[in-house]
Amino acid sequence: MLSAIDSPDDLRKLEVGQLENLCAELRSDILDELAQNPGHLASSLGAIELTVALHYVFRTPYDRIVWDVGHQAYAHKILTGRRDSFCTNRKFGGIKPFPSPLESEYDTFACGHASNSISAALGMSTAALGRGETDRHVVAVIGDGAMSGGLAFEGLNNASDTPNNLLIIINDNNMSISAPVGGMTEYLHHVHTSSFYNRLRNRAARSLEKWGMLSTGRRKFLIRFGNALKSAITAQQNVFEGMNIRYFGPLDGHNIKELVHTLERIKDMKGPRILHIHTIKGKGYEPAEEKPTIWHAPGRFNKDTGERGGGSGEKAQMCPPRFQDVFGETLVELARRNPRIMGVTPAMLTGCSMHLMQQAFPERTFDVGIAEGHAMTFSAGMAKEGLQPFCNIYSSFAQRAYDNIIHDAALLSLPVVLCLDRAGLVGEDGPTHHGAFDIPALRPIPHITLCSPYDECELRRMMFTAQEEGRGTFVIRYPRGSGRLTDWRCPLEPLEVGKGRMLKEGNDVAILSFGPIGNVAADAIAEVERQHPGMSIAHFDLRFAKPLDEELVLGVARRFRRIIVLEDGARIGGVGSAVVELVADHAAEIFAARKALPEIVRMGLPDEFVTHGSVAELYALCHLDKDSIIAEILKA
Repeated sequence: MLSAIDSPDDLRKLEVGQLENLCAELRSDILDELAQNPGHLASSLGAIELTVALHYVFRTPYDRIVWDVGHQAYAHKILTGRRDSFCTNRKFGGIKPFPSPLESEYDTFACGHASNSISAALGMSTAALGRGETDRHVVAVIGDGAMSGGLAFEGLNNASDTPNNLLIIINDNNMSISAPVGGMTEYLHHVHTSSFYNRLRNRAARSLEKWGMLSTGRRKFLIRFGNALKSAITAQQNVFEGMNIRYFGPLDGHNIKELVHTLERIKDMKGPRILHIHTIKGKGYEPAEEKPTIWHAPGRFNKDTGERGGGSGEKAQMCPPRFQDVFGETLVELARRNPRIMGVTPAMLTGCSMHLMQQAFPERTFDVGIAEGHAMTFSAGMAKEGLQPFCNIYSSFAQRAYDNIIHDAALLSLPVVLCLDRAGLVGEDGPTHHGAFDIPALRPIPHITLCSPYDECELRRMMFTAQEEGRGTFVIRYPRGSGRLTDWRCPLEPLEVGKGRMLKEGNDVAILSFGPIGNVAADAIAEVERQHPGMSIAHFDLRFAKPLDEELVLGVARRFRRIIVLEDGARIGGVGSAVVELVADHAAEIFAARKALPEIVRMGLPDEFVTHGSVAELYALCHLDKDSIIAEILKA
């Protein structure tokens, strides 16, 4: 069946009774592909029946389906003309890792981050009504813990009081990447409604609408009255109906016939409504059902045995650890020494390795759900009362906490250690997940220290320095994946804040690097000096973007004719810009000393959203690879 479906129009030619077999084919197809081409597995397996039902009932792409956390949308990609190209998913030059309107008219909005679907869909529904398109349906699909995000609640609040015909589907799988947390999760887990009550209420509503007796005001009154009546009878309040949003469910999200029937019944209703479905993350593949956290994005695996790829045994022991694992183990080590240390993360407990802190100190570890702004302000509140929180947020997700960083932490110089995991290029997850903008965003903020480690030992030293008394708001950014050191358990010693270091002496060209990308520079320097014995390149590790080591930079500016500044963040406003600004401020002094100003080459991410692909491919694309650095050195 699947081979004959090139678009949802083909899907809608099937009989309802055929859809269950189609779902089985989709599930098998996704498993086959992801076993060889890694991606987000468990979430997409759990949303297959929902995806088929939505495209079967609604006239996509005219009707809008707005996905939240787009890693649940692989079946959507396959059904919307990308079946043959799905083998290129997440690969350089292939289809995008998450739905994007830049790729397909069926992808209605960007959805790499969580919790934006309700707000975006509400805007689309409002626009459709404003244009008189009363036959256009708009559906928001929110799931994988995204209901814990503040933006979702803002959208719900506005949807209850704005003219719209929005359908919100809560794909409730009781999971995000890890187990979800918070009051909304508990509420969704326990909410129950009477099917008889719902049928009676809906039948009455349809009759009143038919007779012209159900205006918007009366509908809201009846929802409130019905909610109060049900609450009095069952001692249970439905929070959504309390907001004047009609609620249906919960339904079995894997019963395709029931889903289709329910969607057809409620799709033409007026006003906002919610359909709550229960699904199983990893549905149809036993290993993923049993351990959905591990199988969220498992890498390569054997479909038949469930064995996941990767090194093991002695070989794995010899491999450098991932930066996030060094963070997790060092945090536990510091927490044993310093009882004020707390761990905070917004739903990235295993991803950032803070689960190690949770295992060692469960009472001092807080997973606050997909709520980055809250994570930061919650940490600031603890810091205000004398604690030392380490708040770990993925760099691109921290964009949602920008005001909280400024207003709630930096303004009072509160001692929050903000650890930005996945800084720089993250690879196959693409532009929504690259940590490209943290340096330019944070560098102008007063009272902030911003640093990045050259290697794993430097990360440990920076974490130790950050938790010392009087450090204020301290930001450490580091990349996804492994570094280079196998012997990384160096002593925990403080660094002098705002001071870089010389890694290698030289006379012809100076390279100022910031963060682990300095290792690429070291490789380039070694290659140049091997091929050109007469050349001598100096290499400096800045360590800190703020405060910048002015003495080091100005000393280099007075001495070298050509300076290359290397970073893995946005070039505009980044560390290279900081160097140029400093040299410009002291231009007269530098010129007087050597009758010339240095040529400063800034190497960083370009002024565009970088696509997806392996980190090596993207470094080459952005001219940050070894060959590009060599070419810049040789221009001297």
